Amino acid sequence: MNVLERINFLKDEINRHNYLYYIEENPSLSDFEYDEMFRELQKLETENKDLITPDSPTQRLGSIGTKFEQHHHKYRLYSLDNSNNFEELTKWYERVTKEIGNNVELVCELKIDGLAIALTYQNGIFTTGATRGNGIVGENITANLKTIKSIPLKLSQSKSVDVRGEIYMPKNSFEKLNEENLKNGEKIFANPRNAASGSVRQLDSSITAKRNLSMFCYAGIFEDMSSAPKSHLENIKTLKTLGFKTNPNVQACKNIEEAIEYCKAWEHKRFELDYATDGVVIKVNDLALQNELGFTSRAPKWATAFKFPPEEVNTKVLDIEISVGKTGAVTPIAVLEPVLLAGSMVARASLYNFDEIKRLDIRIGDIVLIKKAAEIIPKVIKVDEHSRESHAVEFETPTICPACSTSLEAREGEVNLYCTNSLYCPAQIRGKIEYWVSKDAMDIDFVGPSIIEQLFAKNMIKSAADLYALSQQDFMQLDLIQEKSAFNIYHSIQSSKKRPLARFLNALSIRHVGKETAQILASHFKTLENICSTNIDELSHIDGVGEKIAQNIFGFFHDENTITFLEQLKKLGVEPNSEIFEVKSDILSGKIFVLTGTLQNMTRDETSEKIKLMGGKTASSVSKNTSYVLTGENAGSKLLKAQNLGVIILSEDDFLNMITEENIL
Repeated sequence: MNVLERINFLKDEINRHNYLYYIEENPSLSDFEYDEMFRELQKLETENKDLITPDSPTQRLGSIGTKFEQHHHKYRLYSLDNSNNFEELTKWYERVTKEIGNNVELVCELKIDGLAIALTYQNGIFTTGATRGNGIVGENITANLKTIKSIPLKLSQSKSVDVRGEIYMPKNSFEKLNEENLKNGEKIFANPRNAASGSVRQLDSSITAKRNLSMFCYAGIFEDMSSAPKSHLENIKTLKTLGFKTNPNVQACKNIEEAIEYCKAWEHKRFELDYATDGVVIKVNDLALQNELGFTSRAPKWATAFKFPPEEVNTKVLDIEISVGKTGAVTPIAVLEPVLLAGSMVARASLYNFDEIKRLDIRIGDIVLIKKAAEIIPKVIKVDEHSRESHAVEFETPTICPACSTSLEAREGEVNLYCTNSLYCPAQIRGKIEYWVSKDAMDIDFVGPSIIEQLFAKNMIKSAADLYALSQQDFMQLDLIQEKSAFNIYHSIQSSKKRPLARFLNALSIRHVGKETAQILASHFKTLENICSTNIDELSHIDGVGEKIAQNIFGFFHDENTITFLEQLKKLGVEPNSEIFEVKSDILSGKIFVLTGTLQNMTRDETSEKIKLMGGKTASSVSKNTSYVLTGENAGSKLLKAQNLGVIILSEDDFLNMITEENIL
């Protein structure tokens, strides 16, 4: 056997054993034998660099890039319409059968809560991998995807195919990652989906390789249509034959009744799985019928996603604690008997304000029903008064701040109580610093609440400005912080000194000034000096500001403590950059958008950026000056206000069509 034959043999054997290990979960080699083959292949390729090919297992090892290039999808990735109850699901099926006839066979599969990815293979070789993006344009993350061992670099057959799937992080890997990050003072992820998304978008693909990601593939678009599968089930089976990992919990259903039974069966059983799911995808099985049904502007008519309802469970209120936020707002928190809810242990739930406690008549010792609002935030729904015991303790609304003992005050037109000791209340100061380092503000990685708490306890900081005076050695005095973590924390803080002006303004926690208003101020004034020297009249005439907010801004920047704080930051080298947006179109010039609800194709930050690129503005609240309200799923009170004011309401499809026509995407 010559060198080329030996290399090809090793590649095929390693790829075959990768398939058995990561796809079939049935390894046939010991780790030692596998490593020996891999090392031999590496050695032969090092000695014969002209024989290295893209499908070699050695090419999974990553490199560091600078940014991700745009990738225009050959086939658009559509969104899915949602059915939130079985009545809606039945109506969807009725629309399908009305158009193509009765007795339409369906396929049900679990909706993986991950990151949608498109893979391209030419003659059996993996060539390109990209994020979904807006469905038309995504980001090329091929190097990172090559590190995921459930994604084959070479197929078992020489097929040209575009494959769709979901990248996910197993729950046990997610927990280990957060435990490790906590020890190292690094970023803690909120859920497995966020962890997976962050992992595949690392510029250093060797980091992606360490994150133990996986992928379920659910559809393939074959270049050779003559031999392509004729049904969705056949499509999935073909993908598995080619070497892809497919979800085993796929089921054919003769009708909608069987599909509903599938949904019911998995509503609770899904929590036993080692990956997150948030619903069931129901599709017409016959691909010819899929083509006949076609698409709307955003979604296929032949498929829908049934979203699992938020899980509701009973638990006991052990106590009611008081939390003081960065603005001084005092919030009651229910301390609960820990209970498993929607896949995670819940021990605390916000009660929002003291009026809510009175409305629900919650007492310490009560049994309450809780759910996760928007599948994330634990919320108390109601009290089980029939199970209330005689010793249940009625809650008394506090009169003094639990953090600094200052008398609490009510503000006109607001339901919250406030601590007015904004300069010296330790809870408010910690809250302001936690917000200062957050993603929407100065975006400082590795500095979380536990780090800030330790810095306070050791009297190392009294304000956000003090963070910039700390050395790497200072951070090594903290518990569980080793040299590498201290290095990461120090450099993350120092690298935030020149953040854009809008981020800096948002980080200051000025009352009633959030991300949108901060961006409006940055766009209008360009520099911090201009804002500090302006007057109330100029501020109040800026679209999206108004007189009340203008007074808050003026008062903040003319307060002696603010002036001292800004001078301290400047001495430490913290000076925000002026922000100049390169406007690519004037199609939205003079238009003000308000965003509400959850968008499917872009995050709200991405949407806001695109609006600004087209000359438009975004605002946080609806007024008579609002041009459009862009709505997503679970739109709130802003939608109702827009309807009352007669403001034009756009769906996400309306907005995407608007900007696609202008070739902004």
